[in-house]
Amino acid sequence: MRSRSVPANPAAGDVASAVLAIGRPDFPKVLIDTLRRQAGVGHCMVFALSRAGAARCLLDAGNIPTGADLGAAYAGHFHEADPNRDAMFEEHASVPIMLPAFAPRMYGAGYRKIFFKDSGIVDKSAAAIWTDDTCYYVNFYRIAAQGRFGDAQRARLRAIAPAIAASVARHFQQGETETPEQSLAALFATRAPLCALTPREQDVCRRILLGLSSEAISQALGIGLHSTLTYRKRAYGRLGISSQNELFSIVLGLLTTLGRPN
Repeated sequence: MRSRSVPANPAAGDVASAVLAIGRPDFPKVLIDTLRRQAGVGHCMVFALSRAGAARCLLDAGNIPTGADLGAAYAGHFHEADPNRDAMFEEHASVPIMLPAFAPRMYGAGYRKIFFKDSGIVDKSAAAIWTDDTCYYVNFYRIAAQGRFGDAQRARLRAIAPAIAASVARHFQQGETETPEQSLAALFATRAPLCALTPREQDVCRRILLGLSSEAISQALGIGLHSTLTYRKRAYGRLGISSQNELFSIVLGLLTTLGRPN
């Protein structure tokens, strides 16, 4: 029986590559490749906004040649004129939120010239998540050569944006220091329901999340294939799930509660 507290998340496996790249130097490339493949995103920029009013550009990846200039301009002072600012600061949510979409005409003339006309951006969607006093503001763009997001792409982006925003926040919180193995080990050691598994069940589940086959897990742990399958079955039973995709859902759910108490 599936646990009521762990809903299935169809997007879980679809963003697994970005989740597993947290803390790695290639995270920006893996992130934009995931966004392109899943929702037709052309460019992604991430800003860190503080309660004190400061802004920093943390990530600029994709097909906008002037992205670095846009990031500097936004962090300099244009963040104060962003219509999404009110929504971000009013919500102050420790879970990811999708932000309202504004037509270019709703921005000031200077903002509109730099961030739409000169850059070639024709469409934008955004999500945000707060961790402590920092808001991670994740922006998804399309340029003229691509056209605007289609309805299916917007729906897909809404489905994956929470996991993407949470992954971005975790990546920049921990810095490029932890390996995926270390990050997963920390989750399994400290966060329910994963910490309720036995040590061997955790060993098996962590390696499932890292993409290892049952045969490779058996070899890595020095146990028989039958034992690996048994530990997997027991772990899934404890968690109330029946698939790898649902295991990813649990991990993504924990990522989206950054900064919240257990």
